[in-house]
Amino acid sequence: MAIAPIVGRLRKGLIIDLSVSLGLGTAAGCLFWYGYHTPSIRHRDAYYAKLEQERIKNSQ
Repeated sequence: MAIAPIVGRLRKGLIIDLSVSLGLGTAAGCLFWYGYHTPSIRHRDAYYAKLEQERIKNSQ
């Protein structure tokens, strides 16, 4: 009675692990970028634009 060799299990597991990790990492990066970073930059820019308008208004 011989045990059948396990062929290709490591490679298949490695490909699945890399695919899942790259997919989840990309999804998390997009979630951070478009869910937190971009809105905070818009908020900051709006704040500084408001300050600039007030500065121009007060200097006239």
